[in-house]
Formats: sequence, C-alpha cells, structure tokens
Amino acid sequence: MKKFLVTVFASMMGFFLSLGIIFFMFFIMMVSTIASSSSKPDLKDNSILHICLNGIVTEQAQDNPLQEILGDQVSNVAVNKTLEAIKKAKNIDKIKGIFIDGGTLASDPASLQEIRKALVDFKKSGKFIFSYADTYTQGAYYLCSTADKIALNPDGILDWHGLSAEPMFYKDLLAKLGIKMQVFKVGTFKSAVEPFTNTEMSDANREQVTSYLNSIWNNFVKDVSDSRKLPVDTLQALADRFMAMQAPEDAVKSEMIDTLVYIDGAKVTLKAYAGLKEKEKLNLLSVSDVCQLDDPKAKDSKNKVAVYYAAGSIVDEVASGYSTEAQIVGSKVVEDLQVLEDDENVKAVVLRINSGGGSAYASEQMWHAIKKLDKKKPVIVSMGGMAASGGYYMSSASQYIFAEPTTITGSIGIFGIIPDASELLTQKIGLKFDNVKTNKLADFGSTGRPFNAEESALLQKRIEAGYALFLKRVSMGRNKTPEQVNEIGQGRVWTGEQALEIGLVDKLGTLDEAIEYAAKKAKIEKEYKVTEYPEAEPWYMTILNKEKSSYYESQLRETLGEYFEPFMMLKNIKNSNPIQARMPYYPNIK
Repeated sequence: MKKFLVTVFASMMGFFLSLGIIFFMFFIMMVSTIASSSSKPDLKDNSILHICLNGIVTEQAQDNPLQEILGDQVSNVAVNKTLEAIKKAKNIDKIKGIFIDGGTLASDPASLQEIRKALVDFKKSGKFIFSYADTYTQGAYYLCSTADKIALNPDGILDWHGLSAEPMFYKDLLAKLGIKMQVFKVGTFKSAVEPFTNTEMSDANREQVTSYLNSIWNNFVKDVSDSRKLPVDTLQALADRFMAMQAPEDAVKSEMIDTLVYIDGAKVTLKAYAGLKEKEKLNLLSVSDVCQLDDPKAKDSKNKVAVYYAAGSIVDEVASGYSTEAQIVGSKVVEDLQVLEDDENVKAVVLRINSGGGSAYASEQMWHAIKKLDKKKPVIVSMGGMAASGGYYMSSASQYIFAEPTTITGSIGIFGIIPDASELLTQKIGLKFDNVKTNKLADFGSTGRPFNAEESALLQKRIEAGYALFLKRVSMGRNKTPEQVNEIGQGRVWTGEQALEIGLVDKLGTLDEAIEYAAKKAKIEKEYKVTEYPEAEPWYMTILNKEKSSYYESQLRETLGEYFEPFMMLKNIKNSNPIQARMPYYPNIK
C-alpha cells in the first residue's frame, strides 16, 4: 500500500511539474510576443513595405499580440492600418517601395477602392510598387493593378470574371419546417424581406441589384484600365472569357500580367527595385511594423480630429453566442459620442460608417446623439463599404457626407419580420395551446397562432410610422422635403456615385479627405492630429472574450461555406429588434 501511495504521489508530482513547465514556457512566449510587438522594428536603408492580401478586409484592426501563438482562424486586413502604413511608407525615406503579396481576399468593393486610391497616391512619391502572387482573386488584382510590375507564378491563377449577386431564398425551406415569416414593410425596393416571402427576386429588386452591380463593376474596370493602359472593351472581353480558367500565358498575352516567375525570381526583381545586390537580404516590413514607425510629416497637437468607427449590424444590445461579427451597439455609441462631446481637445468628429443597418430604435437613438454632438463640434461622415438603411439613418444627422463611388448606401425604408412557428408547434410536433385573457389584445403575439387581421394592421401602422420618421430625419439632414426623400427612398439601394447625383451624399472621397474637411470646418486645418475611437479592445480581453467564439465561427464557416451568412441571419432573427432599418442582409456579391 505504501509503495502504491508513493507511486501515485510521484505521478501527481510529475503531472503538476509538467503542467508548470508548459505554463512557464507559454508565459515566456507570451511575454516575448508582447515585448516584440511593443518595440519599434529595425528600420534599415532600402526597406520595403510588405502588404499581404490574404483574409478578410475589416475596418479597424484589433489588438492581439498572441495571434501567432494561439493561431487565429481567419486573418484580417485592416483598412485603417493599411492606409496608415501606406501613408507612412510614402513619407519615410528609408522605405523604397511596396511589395504587394497577392492572394485570396474577401472585401466589400468600397474598402478595396479606398486602399487602391492610397496606393495610387503613394506612386506620386516616385517609389515603386511590385506585386507577386500564386493566385490573384479579382479583388486582389484590382489592388495589384496599381503596381509598376505584376508577376504571377507560372502555374498560378488570375481571376477576372465580373460581378454577380446570388441572393438565397428560404421560403420553401421554412415551409417544410412549418415556419412562416410574418412580414410588414414600407418601400417598393425593401428587399431584405424577400428571402422569407419569395422564391426569386422581385422585378424591383432585380432592377436595383442590376443597377448597383453595373455601377461597381464599371468603377473597377475603369480603374484597372487607367493603371494598365488597357481599353475598357478589352477588359470586359477578358472578363467574359473567365480568366481563371485560362492559361497563365494568356494572362501575359492580354497584358494584365507582366511576367511569369516563381517566388525566387520575384525576390530577384524586388531586390533590383529596392537597389539591393543579389546576395543582400530583403528587409520587408509588415503593415504592423510600419505603423509603429514615426511619420516624419506628422504633427503633434492638442487639437484632435476624432475618427469614430461604426461597423457591423446595428443592434440594441450586444449579441450573445458564437459570433464575432462586428456590431454597432446603439447604447454604447450614444455613450461614446457623449465622451467625445465632453473632450475639449476633440474639435471635430468623423464617423466612419460601414453598416447595412439593423435596429430602427437604435438608429434613432444614435441619430439624436449625433445631432446633439454636431451642435457643439462638426460631425462629418465617411462611408465605407456600406452605409445603408440604419447606416444611412445615422449618416443623415451629420453636416457633410463623403462616400466612395462603390459604397452601397440609401435603402431608406423600414420592415418588421416575426416568425410564425404555429404550424411547426401544433401540427408537426403536436403541441396544443389554450388561452384566457382579460382584454381583446392581451394575447398579442401568441405562440400558438399567427397574427390576426387587427394585430397585423397595428404592426403595419407602426412600420409606416417608423418610415415616416426616417423620411423626416433624412429630409432634415439633406434639405429636402419628405416627399422628395420618398421618391428616392422606398428601400432603394444606390452606389455612392449614384447617391451623389440624387443628393444623398455630398462628395465622393476617402476617409483622409473627410478628415481634412472636418479639420477645415473646425478651423484647425493648420495643426491637428487624428485619434481613433473606440480604442481597440486590450489583447487579454480579446483572448478571454473572443477566442472561443472565433473557433466556433471558423468551424461553422468551414462547414457551411456560402451558407454561413444566411444561417447566422436565421439564428439572430429571434434576438433582433422586430422593427428593422436594414438593407438586404447579405448582398452576396461575387
């Protein structure tokens, strides 16, 4: 017995000792990672900014120095940090150029257009841009077309095929489950409800999707034509050939690609551009590295232009469950804007909005907070990929609106959607419901039945009141009558360049241009600095709050593929405010 206890004790000690060693090693790695992330990179002569185009494009970078240790499931390309790095690389003499590492990139068109404009501006410095890839997705190629030389692996792929939208419809699927969506809406073009009521696109929705797709694609083709000196008709013909199915040699013959080389050959070319000898080592600096460097042209000042990022679905409260989707939480935005209002050093605010909308209630609360802030200091809006429906509701409270030509905006309309699962519950499962009530409408929204005619009329009246308020808010901000707004409203989606023509935005321009305009309005254009809000979540909170969600989400994405977004939409319906100011939830542009 004594020998047995000794053996057990020794095993336990061995286990805890091993656990301690593992923990100690992890702690050392963690400290090392954090230390290395906080120290400035080694800036050498002939350095090169390395932009890797792989992953998902997001508006704002998140602080997570442990990403490499823990292994992030999905890599991100942050617009704010990429723009910052490109601007600094232009101003720092030791950085001689940019190497764009092409790849598979998921992004909205407007974010790509914003980054592309920064790359075009960078070339005014006389510095080089060189790109190489094993595979250029269409979005990645759109950015890389700015390069002085574009290289492709001899066995690589260039994707160039045009744009398409493929919305998914759930009406028949839900009917098989015994679920029917009870829909209430205002707006001929308010197509966000169509997946639940139709089996195909309505004529009105097909009209608007065709319009904004052609607008976006024409921008892409024109920009590539300007950079590659290829006729628009030629690029359209190449898209019709579906270049991803053509041989790499055809990409060179078409002059979309300059040369076919392997990565070692690309490095030789890159060294020549940087002025390095063949045996010298390339000094590649990541976007994160360059962002840590000092900008020699930056000015320090107490005067601040605050850039407030509002990205994702508009919600009343923080959603729970396995989702890391960005959200605009109405109550938090109201609190944050109050902080900016009280900060005497903040002289102007730029709202960077990238949202397809969401809760009509939260949109109204934020509209009020923006108006209140604007009475004290200028509020300017910079639209990202989307600023539609609730996103436009917010925008209309500002003094001036900037948008990219390919921004998706408008969608001025309201809808309500409430599931009726009575058939599933009573006929398929076999549940029975009874009722006792004191007043006629005391059982409003009963689980065991759909809405009756009187209840439906009340809901429709509430939706129409919400739409009338939306029209009023926009008419106040855009100096139009509610009737004029209604003519361009009705839930219709527009691109930024179309919105400019009808007076929904004031100017086509970048975030930087919006910042410069805000500084001018605040009369601080000669001396100011830019600060970003809300501040990135600390890395340890990111680990505690998001790693589990990131894991579940990545597994669902891998399993469901293109069906992931529709699945998440169905999952979140029960947690959403029933009255929504939202554009089509997932445009599904390919």
